[in-house]
Amino acid sequence: MSPRERNLIVLFAAAGFLVVNFLLYSWFNGARDRARAELEDARLAVERAEMQAASRELVANQMDWLAQHEPEPIPYLDAQTNLQQFVEREARAAGLTIRTQSLLPVDASGTHFHRAKVQFNVTGNEDALYRWFDRIKSPEEFRVVTRILMSPNRENDALIDCTADIDQWFISDSPDA
Repeated sequence: MSPRERNLIVLFAAAGFLVVNFLLYSWFNGARDRARAELEDARLAVERAEMQAASRELVANQMDWLAQHEPEPIPYLDAQTNLQQFVEREARAAGLTIRTQSLLPVDASGTHFHRAKVQFNVTGNEDALYRWFDRIKSPEEFRVVTRILMSPNRENDALIDCTADIDQWFISDSPDA
């Protein structure tokens, strides 16, 4: 073999070596980028799973609390009457003067829980109103004051006129509620 042929073979071998290395380098970079992307996707999936696990624990705690405190089913008219009597009794115990009270329509739009509503218009001093609100609100009884409208009494500056809507969620044993 002549020196020219040897130089040509060496040149082709070097070119081939460079081409093969370039192809392998390109393939390696692509594989590395895909591995990094998969690793990032896996990391995000783990974070989502951890957030769902934490959320599940919160929901499980809420479901356990609800199972322990779920009220017995009662007719919706009894629920509304019981709510009205309770709120009236607590208003009188707090030293408030009841000006008006009315039953609001029962909200039966829920699939399991329904909502009895009453509206009271009372007059009293500030401390008595706050005691009354504190006695009425009870998460264990599914009872809450949903709207409070206060204004000064026109005849006596020491008194406050208050209109409050009180709601209580209940389970009805009546098929029409």
